Amino acid sequence: MTIEKTTIEDLVIIKPTVFEDSRGCFFEAYNQAKFQENEINYQFIQDNQSFSKRGVIRGLHLQINPFAQAKLVRVLEGKILDVAVDLRKNSPTFGQHFSVVLSAENKKQLMIPHGFAHGFSVLSETASVLYKVDQVYNKESERGIRYDDPTLNIDWQVSPEEVIVSEKDIILPSFADIDWEF
Repeated sequence: MTIEKTTIEDLVIIKPTVFEDSRGCFFEAYNQAKFQENEINYQFIQDNQSFSKRGVIRGLHLQINPFAQAKLVRVLEGKILDVAVDLRKNSPTFGQHFSVVLSAENKKQLMIPHGFAHGFSVLSETASVLYKVDQVYNKESERGIRYDDPTLNIDWQVSPEEVIVSEKDIILPSFADIDWEF
């Protein structure tokens, strides 16, 4: 397993060591000791899974303190563009986003710490996404930012006519209007 730093501090890509033979492959998707060796110290308490079709954009979602969630995101089937937005006001990268293609084929994972909004777009015909969280869902702490916010200017790599967004996500506030912090 290798840990690759990104352009945003504390946001890392996890690349598992994959063992392949005539039967297929095997890899450790999560190993707490190896995470701790790399100073990634979260106690995951729940796994969430979604299934979506091409063009779906989920996000940008987060929970504020005291229910902020760290997420370890991976794809079981298909391909997504995974996006994290730094909302830590004291961070030199506040308001910046990072994106990476995660797929069943590349087996990469994105470790998203507390203080980030998260979302993804589906680039394949369908995708199954699994993510571990270190905090339970709390409706009162739930927040979000519109996926098409002009300040963030995220390229979701999906054509406008393909975009599918939930009613809940389409009414989220813009980045300029958020009034919460970590």
